[in-house]
Amino acid sequence: MTAIVTGGARGIGLGIARRLAAAGHRIILWDIDFTGFDSSSAGFKPLLKQKVNVADLASVTSAFDDALTTAGRIEILVNNAGLNGPIAPVWDYPADQWQRVLEIDLTGVFNCCRAVIPHMRENAYGRIVNVASIAGKEGNPGNSAYSAAKGGVIAFTKSVAKELAQSGVLVNCVAPTMAETGLLNQMTPEFIATIKAKIPMGRFVAVNEIANMVAWIASAECSFTTGFTFDLTGGRAAY
Repeated sequence: MTAIVTGGARGIGLGIARRLAAAGHRIILWDIDFTGFDSSSAGFKPLLKQKVNVADLASVTSAFDDALTTAGRIEILVNNAGLNGPIAPVWDYPADQWQRVLEIDLTGVFNCCRAVIPHMRENAYGRIVNVASIAGKEGNPGNSAYSAAKGGVIAFTKSVAKELAQSGVLVNCVAPTMAETGLLNQMTPEFIATIKAKIPMGRFVAVNEIANMVAWIASAECSFTTGFTFDLTGGRAAY
């Protein structure tokens, strides 16, 4: 099978791509910047590396057409691309950054699904995994745009899953807590400490733990679950 992983050049996306490659899937990476990506250190050679702006539907559609020409068929889509945005209270939150976070983290998921779903419906098979966040369930103070976008991803996942329930295309999402990735560089030490204190296990989630969960959701073994949000929070949220 062939999987498209957005934001796949680094961090969680790279971990997911590596895990899917280990399961035998061909990997197409979509990212805005491949600086620093190296196949030898990644542990797999992508079928394609495509520079894609997920916030731009035309960019997504063009990339998918090229991916389909090369791969012939796409069975898996992992919508991982995203950014955290600034940490600030709503009354100080920059309006342009609010728009940017929602365009990438939420509209980007819509754009990729809109491009890929017709192909999956035609083949009566597909697995879509959207990377949300515990922030989308509970909200994080100072993190309103990210929380709103990820809450939107969860609701969007439920909606599109019901639309596709009898099509052979399953749509689920994961809601991890904070992971040790480059996104931490966008956050204040105080914010990081606040989030960690909420996790009963007392640690952040490891990238490979997220990747293992995604790999199962994206497999044919996940056959009777759709529209669900899989928890990866070390006990912070059991719902």
